[in-house]
Amino acid sequence: MPSSRLGRAVRIGLMAGEVAIGGVLSSARALASGRRPEGTMSLLSGRNAEVLARRLSTLRGAAMKLGQMLSMHGDELLPMEFRQALSILRSQAYAMPAAQLHRVLGREYGKGWQSRFADFDEEPLAAASIGQVHRARTRDGRDLVLKIQYPGVARSIDSDVDNMATLLRWLDFLPVGLDVEGLAAEAKRQLREEADYLEEARHAARYARLVGPSRDVLVPAVHDDLTTRRILALDYVEAEPIEALARPDVPQRTRDLVARKVESLLFRELFEFRYMQTDPNPANFLYRRADHRLVLLDFGATMALPAERVEGYRDMCRAILADDVGAIRSEALRLGYLRPETGEESAAGVIEIIRLVCEPLRHRGAYDFAASQLPLKARDLGLEVAFRRGLPTPPASTMFLHRKLVGSFMLCAMLHARIDVRRLIEPYLA
Repeated sequence: MPSSRLGRAVRIGLMAGEVAIGGVLSSARALASGRRPEGTMSLLSGRNAEVLARRLSTLRGAAMKLGQMLSMHGDELLPMEFRQALSILRSQAYAMPAAQLHRVLGREYGKGWQSRFADFDEEPLAAASIGQVHRARTRDGRDLVLKIQYPGVARSIDSDVDNMATLLRWLDFLPVGLDVEGLAAEAKRQLREEADYLEEARHAARYARLVGPSRDVLVPAVHDDLTTRRILALDYVEAEPIEALARPDVPQRTRDLVARKVESLLFRELFEFRYMQTDPNPANFLYRRADHRLVLLDFGATMALPAERVEGYRDMCRAILADDVGAIRSEALRLGYLRPETGEESAAGVIEIIRLVCEPLRHRGAYDFAASQLPLKARDLGLEVAFRRGLPTPPASTMFLHRKLVGSFMLCAMLHARIDVRRLIEPYLA
């Protein structure tokens, strides 16, 4: 795995070259079959998606994290086959070779690190974008998981984000008016925080205090004596992946129960805690059947929300439930989704998007997430507004909040849930 910034930049450059060659071959095939190549779309072939996914899996770090975000929320940017190929990034990556793993452990724990453990499983439980997870048992009998960061991830964040932004511009995925610099700066800030496991440990401890002795949520305890800036030590919790609940043999009431917990926690985070875990990757959630609790695994992407902004969202939701277009417009200005200079046609498009994406809140009774066409409708409307009427770039600080909102919807859709979302949010708007 490349750990130097130069090595990673070279890999991204080679990846771009492979994609370009794939685009040329795709165009050639189109011409040979009598079809006219469609410009940028020739780059978005299934083969190129596999190339991109394979290369990002070997790079890991910020580059792979951005690929994960595209696969989850790229409906308006990428064709289905491209997103499907990239979806492997959400659940797997190449693990570090044993020698590289041992070097990381030696650097963080010192010579003779093995003496700390009665047992250490060198086969990772999971390998993700920033680190991989190993099970271990300490000499004093604690059953733990260790999240161990890949070498070079932290120092390569800025260059990875810049290189990926350049690649996306080159592929012509981004609307011309998008504030790429502002969004890239916010991505760098958040990813730097995610790469600091001491900061994640503080987030996990604070989150556990906010949740308290909940019957719905379990936050594994952090073990400070084995946690460093690049290794996070947590209690091992026996539970099943939330994705397993999407099987057809799982009762509907179980899927609905878990979806209600996901959505209820989202509203508590926003309106009660003003503190939100913003990475809703399914791999970050487990379900413990013994006590019907969600187990939260990752607090790297956790953010505090200013009280004034939270009240703005509360008032926006009140306006949404009342279907008061004038109030929606006022709150959109207050929150920065509209600006005083935004043209009337563009402003009308923004309000239309807000009303559409809040469809689960506006719906009375159980909302059927699996049957919903909301993602497709939001994609089509977003494209039409962005490219025809002009869409103001949302405040960069909302990027990860939006990831949480969209990701929570996708979790409920994955579970084929049918729940009354309006009823869940109403207590926070009274």
